[in-house]
Amino acid sequence: MNILALILGGLLGTLLRYGLSLWIPAAGAFPLPILIINWAGCLFLGWLFTIATIRKLPPSVRIGAGTGFTGAFTTFSTFTVQTVDAIHTGHVAVALAYFLASLIGGLLMAWAGVSLGQKMRSPKAGEPV
Repeated sequence: MNILALILGGLLGTLLRYGLSLWIPAAGAFPLPILIINWAGCLFLGWLFTIATIRKLPPSVRIGAGTGFTGAFTTFSTFTVQTVDAIHTGHVAVALAYFLASLIGGLLMAWAGVSLGQKMRSPKAGEPV
C-alpha cells in the first residue's frame, strides 16, 4: 500500500508542479513559478507532518502525500540550477534574491504550516475550542 501511495502521490505532485510552472508567469529573470511552488510545498509539508502526528495518520498517507506528492511537487534541483544559471547569465542580484527568498520564505512557510496544523488539532476534553 505504501508503494502505491508513493507512486500516486508522485504522479499527482509532478503533474501539478508542471501545470503550475506553465500557469504562473515568470517575472523577468526571476524564477517566480518555482519559488511559489516550493513555498507552497513547504507550507503543505509543515501542515501535513503536524496533522499526521496529531491525528495519527497511517504511514501510507504520510508517504503518499509527504514523500510522493510533496517530493515530486517541490524541486530543490530546479531551484539550485536556476540560481546557478542566474549567476552564469550575469543576474547575480536575481540569484541572491531568489536564494534568500527561497531559504527564508521556505522556512517561514514551513513554520506557518506547522502553526496551522497545531491550530487545527482536536481539542482535548475540558479544553476551550
